[in-house]
Amino acid sequence: MVSICFYFQVHQPFRMRKYSVFEIGKKTDYFDDAKNIEVLRKVARKCYLPTNNLMLELLGRYPQFKISYSLSGVFIEQCEKYAPEVLDSFKALVKTGRVEILSETYHHSLAYLFSKDEFREQVELHRKKVEEVFNYDPKVFRNTELIYNNEIGNFVESMGFKGIIAEGWDPVLGWKSANFVYRPKGAKSIKLLMKNYRLSDDIAFRFSNRGWEEWPLTVEKFCQWVNAYNGNGECINLFMDYETFGEHQWEDTGIFEFMRHLPGELLKHHDNSFKTPSELVDSCEAKDEVDCHNMISWADVERDLSAWLGNRIQQCSASRVYAIEKDVKATKDPEIIGNWRKLLTSDHLYYMCTKWFNDGDVHKYFSPYDSPYDSFINFTNIVNDLMIRVKDHPVNKAKAVEGEADNGALGKALQ
Repeated sequence: MVSICFYFQVHQPFRMRKYSVFEIGKKTDYFDDAKNIEVLRKVARKCYLPTNNLMLELLGRYPQFKISYSLSGVFIEQCEKYAPEVLDSFKALVKTGRVEILSETYHHSLAYLFSKDEFREQVELHRKKVEEVFNYDPKVFRNTELIYNNEIGNFVESMGFKGIIAEGWDPVLGWKSANFVYRPKGAKSIKLLMKNYRLSDDIAFRFSNRGWEEWPLTVEKFCQWVNAYNGNGECINLFMDYETFGEHQWEDTGIFEFMRHLPGELLKHHDNSFKTPSELVDSCEAKDEVDCHNMISWADVERDLSAWLGNRIQQCSASRVYAIEKDVKATKDPEIIGNWRKLLTSDHLYYMCTKWFNDGDVHKYFSPYDSPYDSFINFTNIVNDLMIRVKDHPVNKAKAVEGEADNGALGKALQ
């Protein structure tokens, strides 16, 4: 028997406004509210609202159907401000009792790579937000962009989670199949669910590609591929961006009709079922350990960190903004800390990616900037202003007078 596990990532960053070098030290309004409202409402119209309505319809039609989501804290926050009807539609899904919400970093950040303290704090902030909005306590974790290795799996286990999800990348799995439940190398109890990237990407990326040899992708064809795993797998983990529906794959591609008929066609095979990540963790024994030394993600053809840290401007930007964590938090100023954390959102680094081959068009599609270098300059200007505010804060000024300030981090960052 095979259980199909649908997981969707839902995220929107707080995009920065164009911030000139001449504004440093003068203006602290870093984020483009008008642009963020425009993008959120556009995607809500094309994706979130129609797809949520469709999912609610499917949950009503098929008692066996189940799905799961991770919604970043910054996405939820924007919905609260700009699109409460979107949040209400997600609440309606959760109330069915057959929708699972996963845990993640509140700000969709790379915090684990730079500060485990900040990582813990963001995960806790996200947990509190999900509990407040959905009355739900997540038990399965997904790291930003499915960034994962053995160490992350074990660290997340120490935080009390029973499951974690990752990319089912062939170089990591070797002869193993992504269609079973595993355990991270060295872990005691946490379970590892790995994405079937071929079937997931058939929907998320190749669905409307007329140059693909399998185009058009019909429900019947896709279900044949899934059914072929019966007897050779326990789960088919279909993980993808929620914006697949209506935004990446436009309505006129037939993506909504494909999804509308998919559950019914899958259930025609008596061995198929649907499970949430928690249900897979609870019902399936770990078949083996998966040993993943290097960091992997679900991004680009390389499945590594190069989408965010692949060049010098990305590495420099990430290092500088994380370097001032101690001084930022010392201020205890909610506005400064909030601004800083919004700058940690991984999208800002993604916009600086210079890989203009293979999947380069993907990076260009998502970026609001004319070039990666424009993104870098804008980010740098804002970080420089924030650093001045942090240095000039009374708390840090007092520490400097007493000789207690961490001049290493803030001083170097301001150079």
